[in-house]
Amino acid sequence: MDVHVPLAITRALRRKGFDVLTAQDDGTSTLADDLLLDRAMELNRLLFTQDQDFLEETALRQAAGRSFATVIFARQSVSIGACVRDIEVILDALQASEARDLLLHLPL
Repeated sequence: MDVHVPLAITRALRRKGFDVLTAQDDGTSTLADDLLLDRAMELNRLLFTQDQDFLEETALRQAAGRSFATVIFARQSVSIGACVRDIEVILDALQASEARDLLLHLPL
């Protein structure tokens, strides 16, 4: 989870049994977006964010042919419930090790 994701999303996913790592828990809450994306790939994780800057970062990497951890993006106007529901669907369907170079938008 990116640093600005509401805690309610993290808590709900954890209650459902998902292994959720926040930037705060990982000690990476002050990393620049490009480095946080690199960290997610290093840890073999998907990255959920509501930060539009990640849209630009993923576009730059796609254009350069650089691999990146899958990014799940939701605008801040998307409800917490919709985020939790859709992230759950994605996590049930994808394994981080199988998901690379994807930009997924919520709601699904």
